[in-house]
Amino acid sequence: MSTMTESRMDGPHSTSREKTYKKTTSSALKGAIQLGIGYTVGNLTSKPDRDVLMQDFYVVESVFLPSEGSNLTPAHHYPDFRFKTYAPLAFRYFRDLFGIKPDDYLYSLVNEPLIELANPGASGSLFYLTSDDEFIIKTVQHKEAKFLQRLLPGYYMNLNQNPRTLLPKFYGLYCIQTGGFNIRLVVMNNVLPRSVKMHYKYDLKGSTYKRRASRKEREKPRPTYKDLDFQDMHEEGLYFDTETYNNLMKTLQRDCRVLESFKIMDYSLLLGVHVLDHREGVEQGQTGGDGRRNVGQRVLYSTAMESIQGDGKAAEAVTTDDTMGGIPAKTHKDEKLLIFLGIIDILQSYRFIKKLEHSWKALVYDGDSVSVHRPGFYASRFLKFMTTRVFRKNQPIRFSPSKRTRSSIPALKSCSQEILSSQADERHEAERRERLGGARSLASLDGQAVFGSFRRPDLVPANTSFYEASSMGTISSSSVYVNVESQIGERDDVASSSTFTLEDSAICLTSEQSTVDVDIDRDDGSILDVYL
Repeated sequence: MSTMTESRMDGPHSTSREKTYKKTTSSALKGAIQLGIGYTVGNLTSKPDRDVLMQDFYVVESVFLPSEGSNLTPAHHYPDFRFKTYAPLAFRYFRDLFGIKPDDYLYSLVNEPLIELANPGASGSLFYLTSDDEFIIKTVQHKEAKFLQRLLPGYYMNLNQNPRTLLPKFYGLYCIQTGGFNIRLVVMNNVLPRSVKMHYKYDLKGSTYKRRASRKEREKPRPTYKDLDFQDMHEEGLYFDTETYNNLMKTLQRDCRVLESFKIMDYSLLLGVHVLDHREGVEQGQTGGDGRRNVGQRVLYSTAMESIQGDGKAAEAVTTDDTMGGIPAKTHKDEKLLIFLGIIDILQSYRFIKKLEHSWKALVYDGDSVSVHRPGFYASRFLKFMTTRVFRKNQPIRFSPSKRTRSSIPALKSCSQEILSSQADERHEAERRERLGGARSLASLDGQAVFGSFRRPDLVPANTSFYEASSMGTISSSSVYVNVESQIGERDDVASSSTFTLEDSAICLTSEQSTVDVDIDRDDGSILDVYL
């Protein structure tokens, strides 16, 4: 396990602390990592490319690197060690799948100094970050390394089907034997870039038992909070546009289904939140080893935005200087954010020890609230927490009638009654003009024409003819206008209706009126029928 030792250095404030892992100092471990990876990757370039076979997943290559050097290895000032590489051809395929060239891989891991990170968890693992923000090197336990070896064939199949995933991307598995200890390492993608300040960082599992950051963790400059802390600090969750939300949920569901099929549980969602309104984009001093400022990750599908997008070609890159690969989001107060996320700690299978741990905790606490649980329940609880507590979809703005609009409905009703009465007055006036003038009349009703149909005096039929007319008017909140359509037909019974529709308030006012027949005897024997 990891312990702390003190080493004295010259100069003021000479006392510094250096971590040791299995009696190996951090500086010696970093040097052994860079020497071992440099030798194995360089040696792998001489092997021809070919398809990955099943036996390739179980190959282990070993090389001894003495401090004085040999015919194949360089001399170094670290203790003698043996460097093992697991499934070198399989991991070379994974690196090719994500567009990582051997030269770039070596440059990131070997040519630049490694940066040691603090570990917020209780596993005691060491974390090293490459200077270009691309890769994370993590020490793992023996059981985790063995589980990853067994996982490789299924992992290979899953990446072939869908390289866009929030699951960890494994680029190499190594082991250093020194001082009688085995130090196993795994190289993965980096989820949280250093070039973007994370104002909030969370480790979310979807459980509630002991899922609050400790007091010691909260005192750190950049603490990692947990599930209950997220609910307190982001009670309303994080809001995404519809397309981004759907892609994110689809990716999470697919990844949880894969983890459940491998009987994996106790994984977490590492979530980093950058607040854009703070105007603290790229941090000062975050530069690479050669003095150049970081310009974002170059590995394919390594950023959060690339990991959730449902389509796109492999060569496309969506990382920009503005977002650095983050996913745009908002709070319920319209505060603009950038979200960085990824699923971590997937090398925990539901074995006998985990089953025993769950059974013991279920006796003392609520069995459904503890972190350790069977894979099926863990996946469903994880997804439910993400969809109901963490990620939410922006709701479209719905039209709601204002108070002024609702109060104007009675006024529109009275307006329609006035129109009906004015139409009756104009009808009587038209009748009077026809009796006196004996000429055909054309009456104008509110800007729309109502045409009267007349018979010639010399063509009066034997039976009385009736005319059928129907009118329809539409009333909007801004204007009132009447459309009148006249239809002529001969039938025995007559029906007339006037329909008025209030467009904005969606209320239909219908006034049914009986037919008004006015028979006027004229000198020429013609009959004038007026209908509204």
